[in-house]
Amino acid sequence: MGRYGKLDYPRLTKTGVGLGLALFLFGAVGAKVALAVSSGGQLPGWERTLFFDAEVIGVLLLLFSPIIFGIVMPLTE
Repeated sequence: MGRYGKLDYPRLTKTGVGLGLALFLFGAVGAKVALAVSSGGQLPGWERTLFFDAEVIGVLLLLFSPIIFGIVMPLTE
């Protein structure tokens, strides 16, 4: 058994990338749709923050999941 137990690194990598992509798309598409639907083209501050944070967290997950779960953790076993 490895140092971190029985972790399925390929599954963790794919899940992290998929979640990151889903969050990014939620933030990007959600902001566009919300602006199109809202009256006057204005969004409340909390909605802008929600969509922006979803985009940022999505990009970070998309970038760091393969590095952490695909490269670093298997090498430290």
